[in-house]
Amino acid sequence: MNKENSFFDRVYEVVKLVPYGRVTSYGAIARYLGSAGSSRMVGWALNNSHKLEDIPAQRVVNRMGMLTGKHHFGGTNAMQQMLESEGVKVKDNQVVNFDKLYWDPALEL
Repeated sequence: MNKENSFFDRVYEVVKLVPYGRVTSYGAIARYLGSAGSSRMVGWALNNSHKLEDIPAQRVVNRMGMLTGKHHFGGTNAMQQMLESEGVKVKDNQVVNFDKLYWDPALEL
């Protein structure tokens, strides 16, 4: 397994642990994995995750709670619809009550 795939697999393992109805950020995952400057690599991993099953990539947003990865989901509002089906409210492409719903793997795992 090459280094990139190993990192991607580690990202997927963390994302699988994000609780239903909660969100985290690309940066929080990168920091938890010991790669604080690798937020974009986390995003690339999640973009690649659409080929896999059971990776709740919709639960990962940017540090401000914005749905910056939404264009990687099937429809223009697919990411929002997936989050809303879990009870996460989204307004203007941003998670409402982001601070309350934020899940930090460094604190939770």
